[in-house]
Amino acid sequence: MQQGSNANWQVGSIFGIPIYVDPSWFLILALVTFANGVSWQQLYPSWVTGVAWAAGLAMALLLFGSVLLHELGHSLVARSQGIKVNSITLFLFGGMASIDEEAKTPGQAFQVAIAGPAVSISIFLLLSLITEFVAAESPTQAVFQSLGEINLVLALFNLIPGLPLDGGQILKAFVWKVTGNRLQGVRWAARVGQAIGWIAVTLGLAFTLLLGQISGLWVTMLGWFGLRNAYTYERYTQLQEALLQLQAQDAMTRDFRVVDAEKSLSQFADHYLLDTLRRPAFFAASEGRYRGLVDVEGLNTIERSQWEIQPVQAVVRSLQKIPTVRQDTPITEVIERLEAEQLPLITVLSPADAVAGVIDRGDTVKALASKLNLPISDEDIRRIKEEGSYPNSLQLPALARTVMADVIASQPTPETSSR
Repeated sequence: MQQGSNANWQVGSIFGIPIYVDPSWFLILALVTFANGVSWQQLYPSWVTGVAWAAGLAMALLLFGSVLLHELGHSLVARSQGIKVNSITLFLFGGMASIDEEAKTPGQAFQVAIAGPAVSISIFLLLSLITEFVAAESPTQAVFQSLGEINLVLALFNLIPGLPLDGGQILKAFVWKVTGNRLQGVRWAARVGQAIGWIAVTLGLAFTLLLGQISGLWVTMLGWFGLRNAYTYERYTQLQEALLQLQAQDAMTRDFRVVDAEKSLSQFADHYLLDTLRRPAFFAASEGRYRGLVDVEGLNTIERSQWEIQPVQAVVRSLQKIPTVRQDTPITEVIERLEAEQLPLITVLSPADAVAGVIDRGDTVKALASKLNLPISDEDIRRIKEEGSYPNSLQLPALARTVMADVIASQPTPETSSR
């Protein structure tokens, strides 16, 4: 058992997919064991002492085995579509598969969503068949019958049409198919999920406070969990819609210096490097034209005795040889290139092939925060710039890939456009 970076524990892998358990999993393991142990001890007094508790523990472990199979259903169908599955995590409310990107079509999204409930229903049917052939009132029959019923409930519960449940994913696929807009599908399913979440929270509190039913707390917790995730889906939809509207010119900054390409390397080092705590990008220019990006690390390849003689031009990489984008390049393409080519920044060119600005990861986050009025501080932006990576709570590369896939899918094929 290994501890993951997110404080979850890795307990192995299946089909190359890492399996994690959240610390909250141990709580529900104990609760299911206790509840079934007490219930079966009273229901089957003929059982030998301790058998009810052993059956309760077996029931709890098999229940999470069922949840794992449910999530594997989603994961394997997603992988069959070429989608990367990062991990599966078991936690207090069941399980969750971490899938790298969205399905590319409504039909494929439906297949991924329905796979989990289909597995749970299959388990219910299989266990129902097995219980017909085992001894009545035996621990095996009690465990398998109860496990089968829970899998049926799990499947039906997950088919409720609101995110984050599988039924919400199915609703998303349906609306996507009807409207041709994936984001519209997510928005509808997220809002239905929010409504269902509020209903669950309200009913749970009513059962607890008015009727004294402790089980209402569990309904309240489920509703709150659903609410949080439904709002998260809607937030990501807003992020993706904002990404569709942003271009390179909306995020670029003038955080660079222009230096004379004819200056000596010694003058360049003395004037620009020694007194600069945070080095911006340097572009060399001469005769009114940009010559390229100054490769500061390239100074180390030239002997110090030559610095007085060699000009800055000696360590310049021309604009044709460095990563560049145009001002009207979609911001999603900028994010994708920053990640795919592992670039610290990318140069933005004007229509006249002059340097209009530069963009790094912090700039993309700042532009998005400004567009949506997100509470991201200057300190957070500075940290992103220094670390050269996005925070775990804002995975822009995955969002950008999904948005780019949507744009490509919405473009007419040659056969369609020629009609």
